[in-house]
Amino acid sequence: MIPKVFREVIDLGDGREISIETGKLAKQAHGSVVVQSGKCMLLCTVVSNYEQKDLPFLPLTVDYREKFAAAGRYPGGFFKREARPSDGEVLTMRLVDRVLRPLFPKDYSAETQVMIQLMSHDDEVMPEAMAGLAASAAIQLSDFPFECAISEARVGRVDGKFIINPTRAQLAESDIEMMIGASADSVMMVEGEMDEISEEDMVEAIKFAHEAIKVQIEAQHRLADAFGRKETREVEASPEDKDLEKKVHDMAYDKVYAVAKAGSSKKERSQAFANIKDEVKASFTEEELESYGGLVSDYYRKTEKAAVRDLTLNEGLRLDGRKTNEVRDIWCEIDYLPSTHGSAVFTRGETQALATVTLGTSRDANQIDMPSHEGEERFYLHYNFPPFCTGEARPIRGTSRREVGHGNLAQRALKGMIPDECPYTVRVVSEVLESNGSSSMATVCAGTMALMDAGVQMKKPVSGIAMGLISDGDSGKYAVLSDILGDEDHLGDMDFKVTGTADGITACQMDIKVKGLSYEILVNALKQARDGRLHILEKLTDTIATPNAEVKEHAPTMVTRRIPNEFIGALIGPGGKVIQEMQKETETTIVINEDPVTEEGIVEILGVGKKGIDAVMAKIDSILFKPTVGNVYEVKVIKMLDFGAVVEYMDAPGNEVLLHVSELAWERTENVSDVVNMGDVFDVKYFGIDSRTRKEKVSRKAILPKPEGYVARPPRDDKRSGGRDNRGTRDNRGRDNRRDDRKPREDKKED
Repeated sequence: MIPKVFREVIDLGDGREISIETGKLAKQAHGSVVVQSGKCMLLCTVVSNYEQKDLPFLPLTVDYREKFAAAGRYPGGFFKREARPSDGEVLTMRLVDRVLRPLFPKDYSAETQVMIQLMSHDDEVMPEAMAGLAASAAIQLSDFPFECAISEARVGRVDGKFIINPTRAQLAESDIEMMIGASADSVMMVEGEMDEISEEDMVEAIKFAHEAIKVQIEAQHRLADAFGRKETREVEASPEDKDLEKKVHDMAYDKVYAVAKAGSSKKERSQAFANIKDEVKASFTEEELESYGGLVSDYYRKTEKAAVRDLTLNEGLRLDGRKTNEVRDIWCEIDYLPSTHGSAVFTRGETQALATVTLGTSRDANQIDMPSHEGEERFYLHYNFPPFCTGEARPIRGTSRREVGHGNLAQRALKGMIPDECPYTVRVVSEVLESNGSSSMATVCAGTMALMDAGVQMKKPVSGIAMGLISDGDSGKYAVLSDILGDEDHLGDMDFKVTGTADGITACQMDIKVKGLSYEILVNALKQARDGRLHILEKLTDTIATPNAEVKEHAPTMVTRRIPNEFIGALIGPGGKVIQEMQKETETTIVINEDPVTEEGIVEILGVGKKGIDAVMAKIDSILFKPTVGNVYEVKVIKMLDFGAVVEYMDAPGNEVLLHVSELAWERTENVSDVVNMGDVFDVKYFGIDSRTRKEKVSRKAILPKPEGYVARPPRDDKRSGGRDNRGTRDNRGRDNRRDDRKPREDKKED
C-alpha cells in the first residue's frame, strides 16, 4: 500500500516551482523530505541519537552527496563507485552547516546527522541552492530541539534584475552570485562573488533573497502542520548556580578588563588570562572544584567575554590596543622564492601567508567532474592551514573542510580579475605560516601580489579584510571592528570577510550570530570594510604597483597559435610522432585543442626561452605553408633522382616538391647532375597543380633568360597514326561489330 504523501509547493514567481514532499521515502529516519524543482530531486534525511554525549559541543554532521546515477553517468576513475566528497560537495556541506549549527541548544550533544543526496539531476537546476531548504524541512518533521525553520537561496542579477536560484546559464550572465541563509526574522549567512558591485547593491541582493526565503519557510510550516508536528524531545539543561556565577564574575571581571585594555600580544594576553583563571580556581577548595569545577571554567569564559566586549563598547579599544577602525601593521615582499614562477609574502599583525603561482597549459586545468556540473578551471587556488601556524601540534588527516572553504573564498575573490585572454592555466597556493585573524584574507592579498610578480596581467589588484561586530541589543550600542583578531572572531556577534578592488566588491563571506541585525548596521559595516580594504590595497600597490610585463626568466612563456582544422593531423603526426619529436627537440610543451565553435586547432606552446618556441612556430609555419601560383621561392636540393631533383622550400623546411628534369634549364638536360647537385640553393617559380600530371609543378628555367637562338620544340602532332583521337577509327575495335567476327559457339556434347 502506498503511504499517504504530504506535499507543499513554492512558487518562484517566474513559472518555476519547488515542491517539498514527505511520507513516501526513508520513513525510519527521524525526518525525511524530497525536494524537487523540474527534474532535480534531493532526498534529505535527519537522525539524532537519543543518548547525549559528554561533549562541550554538538557532534553534528552535514553530508551532501551527488549520485552519478542521478545524471545517468558513471563515476570517473578506476573504481566505479562514489568515494570521498568532491570540493563542490564539501562547499555545499559548509553552507548548510553554518546555518543549522547555531540553532541547536548549546547544551545539546547528541550525535546528529543531516544527509542530503542528489537523486535526480536537471541541467537547468543547480541543486545546492535547495540543500538548506531540504535540511530545515526535514528537521521540522522531527522531534529535534531546533530553534526555528530556515532556508537558503541563491541570488543572481542579470540586466539589473534579481533572480532567485538562477540557472547556470543565467549565472554566466550575472554580475552577482550569492548564497543567503536566513530564518524568517534574521539573515544568518551570506557567501558569494560579485563583479565589483557596491555595498548598497550587495545589501539589496540580500534583502531580495530574504523575502524569497520567508516564502520557503512558510511552506515548511504548512508541511509540518499537515504531517503532524512531533513533541520536541527534552534536553537536560546544564546546571546553573547564580551565586557561583556572581562570585567568579566579581573575582575576574576587573582583572580581565585591565589585561584586555593593556594592548598586549596574543602570547602575553593568553598567558595573563590563564593566570587570572588559575587565581579564580585557586580560591576554591579541591572538593569544590571536584563538584562544580566545570561551572567555574564556564563562568570564567563568560566573564572574560563580557569584559572584552564591554571594553570595546565603552572605550572603543580592542585587545591589541587598536581602535575599532584600525588595521594592524602590514609588511609585504614579492619574489621571495627564487624558483617559483611568482611568489609573495603578506604579513598583517600576527597573520602571515606565503603565496606561490605556477603557470601551465590547458592540460594543467583543474577538472570538475560532478553529476551536476562538468568543466574545468583555468584559474584555481589551494589553501593550506598547517597546525604550526597557530602554535599547535595536532594530527594532519588530509585537506580539511575549512581549507576547502577558505581556499574557495580566496579563489572567487581573485578569479574575476584574471583576464579572459590569459593564455596560461594559473594555480595559486597559499601556505598560512601564522594565523591570528583571517588567513583567508591574507591569502587574497598574498595571491594578488604573487600573480603580479609572476607576470599575470591582472585587470586590477584585489585586497581583503575581515570585519567583526559587537553589539548591545538593550542599549542599541554597537561597534564595527576592522581587521579582527582570532579572539574577536569568537566573542563577536558577526564576522564577515569582504574582498574587492578599488572599484567594488568581488567576494564576501558572512556569519551573523545576532538576531534582527538591521540593514543600516550592515551597510555601515560594509562601508567601514571598504575603507580598510583600500588601506590594505595601498600597501599592496606600494610593494608592486602593476603586473610585471614579462614572466620570469625561468618561468615558461606561453604562445597560442590557431591553425585550420585540416592541419591538426599533420602537426600531430602518425601516432603523435611529429609533435613528440618537436617537444623533445625544442624542450617545449605543446597542447592542441579544438575550438568547439570554429573547429580551428588551438595550439598552446609552453617553453622556457625564446629559441624553442621560435622553432615550434617555424615548424607550424612550415606545415601551414601554401605556395602561391606565380610566386618565386628559394629552394634547396635534398634528393637527386634520374628524372629530376627533390627540392625543399627554404621558408618552410619539410615541404618538398619535385623539380622535373625538363624544368631545370632551357637546354636539353641528359643528366640532372649536369645542372644541379645535392645542397644547391636557387630560386624556382611555382605554377600550381599541373593539369597533365596532377602534381605540383615548379620550374627553374622559367626564371632564367632564354638562350640566344633558342627554338622551342614543335608541339606534339595528335593526328599522326596511333593518336589518341583516332583510336575509334579502327574497325576491328568497334563495339558494334565485335561479335560479328566471332565464329558461332558449338554446342557442348553430352557425355
